[in-house]
Amino acid sequence: MKNFLNLLLTAIIISICYGCNDKSSNTIIATSIVAPFNGIDTIAINDWWNRKPNKIIDVKVKREDVIAFGIYTVHKNTLKLTAQLFPLYADETREVRLEVKRKGNWHEIQKTNVNDLGWSALFRIENWDSSKDISYRILHGEKAFFEGLIRKDPKDKKEIVMAALSCNSNKDRGNRDKYVKNINHQDPDIVFFAGDQSYDHTEHTAAWLKFGMQFREVFRNRPCITIPDDHDIGQGNIWGEYGKKASTPAGNDGGYYYHPEYVKMVERCQTSHLPDPYDSTPIKQGIGVYYTNLILGGIDFAIIEDRKFKSGPKGKIPQIGPRPDHVRDANYDPASVDLEGLELLGNRQLDFLNHWGKQNENKIKVVLSQTGFCGGAHLHGSKDNRLHADMDSNGWPQTGRNKALRAIKKANAVHIAGDQHLATVIQHGIDEFEDGPWAFVVPAIVNNYYSRWWWPEDEKAGVNSDGVLPWNGRFLDGFNNKITMHAYVNPDSPSNGSGYGLIRFNKKNKEVTFECWSRDIDISNEEARQFKGFPFKIKLDE
Repeated sequence: MKNFLNLLLTAIIISICYGCNDKSSNTIIATSIVAPFNGIDTIAINDWWNRKPNKIIDVKVKREDVIAFGIYTVHKNTLKLTAQLFPLYADETREVRLEVKRKGNWHEIQKTNVNDLGWSALFRIENWDSSKDISYRILHGEKAFFEGLIRKDPKDKKEIVMAALSCNSNKDRGNRDKYVKNINHQDPDIVFFAGDQSYDHTEHTAAWLKFGMQFREVFRNRPCITIPDDHDIGQGNIWGEYGKKASTPAGNDGGYYYHPEYVKMVERCQTSHLPDPYDSTPIKQGIGVYYTNLILGGIDFAIIEDRKFKSGPKGKIPQIGPRPDHVRDANYDPASVDLEGLELLGNRQLDFLNHWGKQNENKIKVVLSQTGFCGGAHLHGSKDNRLHADMDSNGWPQTGRNKALRAIKKANAVHIAGDQHLATVIQHGIDEFEDGPWAFVVPAIVNNYYSRWWWPEDEKAGVNSDGVLPWNGRFLDGFNNKITMHAYVNPDSPSNGSGYGLIRFNKKNKEVTFECWSRDIDISNEEARQFKGFPFKIKLDE
């Protein structure tokens, strides 16, 4: 009954204005939408204009600036473009318009409405002409607009380039001008943000707006993939467990702690511009899915959700450390935590990867996800905090990890991810060392928050080390997974190890080059150098 009354109230819009229509004047407006949740996203919901100033972003912008950014992908001649707005007042139209420029003139091609939860709006245009660059602009009201460029499919290029970033910590709320300048100078064909675009757990809309204003000049004129991770949906860690309700914000019993409409809002803002899901069937609580693939320039990217179906450790395995997800005892039996019934990607995503792997076998294939498929760090948060195993990584559960890696390897794909606050290049082992796929985990955008180190306890190189870095070579992680370390960027490196990855896909030679650039470097300087150990080139199987 309460929900019904709230819905009834949302249909009533009452505006009482004193003075003029200027929103800076004394205005009392009843909201047109009542959020179904309380205490979260408060900066942007209900009577948001009555909120006090906040430390994230000022959402009370001039009305000609109300369109924050647009973000898009094009796949199989379907354009999907999300318009992200700052919060609207109750008496403002929710309609946004999309125009494209043809022969020097702007032509409207679609209208759509903004969702008051998250303030995003999706345009979907089929039969898009991917053979040419097309200018676009998003409009709202009489004055607000945002312009950009829908790039043509770079299918004729010999090399396709992707910039990859993750972990936009709120420990630094400043601009990202160096990133924008460097990435635009390198001019990648596509950009990938692997998660944790927001660290303001309960204020996603404000933080997403902040992220967009920091990086919009990177994706204004090129396609961009964004996927949310744990911090985006309000948790320090997430084991989604098919969408069940978690009992605490720690989430280690599995599931999502915050209201499902909040989770759906986050995913709508960050992923609605991605190609349509492979299988759109919702999970528990009506939470959606977005795992899919995107073909650009002859490269086939699989985009997966490596947390959504994953089992939570609490109550399912023996607790060995002070937390259900941490193991400190190096003498524990890894098999004791790899129990029947535990899942990682879930059967739905494994089916997707296996199907995807059989399609377009002549193309270079890439799997994009949030985090790496092993325990690729030893020290967590500080040099005196050594964890033997961390179940937040995709190294656990081991059986699920190996199923995922077999599917990726069978597709002859490489894996790109973020999350770990520690850049690494690893070749995975499944049954034997080096029989699995290659993986590049990119560094954090900001790395002065919970940094991690690759630092073997005996401080010795592994077998088959190439000697480029002191601790390269073959190792077993804390779950007894086989990994071969080829490059790592500890926080003792320049910029505390923060920066971004650049991946070059050479289609003719079937070669992939991993580049890793420091945050503070000037890429236009001829003397600019990457982190030690990079670039790193691999050749895919023929």
